[in-house]
Amino acid sequence: MASGTPLSPEDLLLSKSGTGKAEELEGEIEDDDEELDETLAERLWGLTEMFPESVRSAAGATFDVSLSVAQKMYRFSRAALWIGTTSFMILVLPVVFETEKLQMEQQQQMQQRQILLGPNTGLSGGMPGALPSLPGKM
Repeated sequence: MASGTPLSPEDLLLSKSGTGKAEELEGEIEDDDEELDETLAERLWGLTEMFPESVRSAAGATFDVSLSVAQKMYRFSRAALWIGTTSFMILVLPVVFETEKLQMEQQQQMQQRQILLGPNTGLSGGMPGALPSLPGKM
């Protein structure tokens, strides 16, 4: 500020006690840091007081509904997973085992046919009771 302008009473108070106030504030800040024995949860709970009651009750109701929905979804997913797995085991696995069994039987028949009729029988795909084709005739 210029030296010729008059100072307001507030400016006078600030300029006279400015350095002393800063030192006092620094001392209070250091004391506050040393005296903090509250947990994060306690501090957050204390911060809720700055919101109106309607906001706090709406947030609490939203949390309760969210928790309830999450619990119901968990129970539903557990039940659905159980029903799905047991249904798969009862309905699908026997079919899979039977098809595998049929494939194994077909492979064994093909191997027996190759052993009895010769190696070219499996490749030609002839009838099971027919004689093998002659190599010179076509």
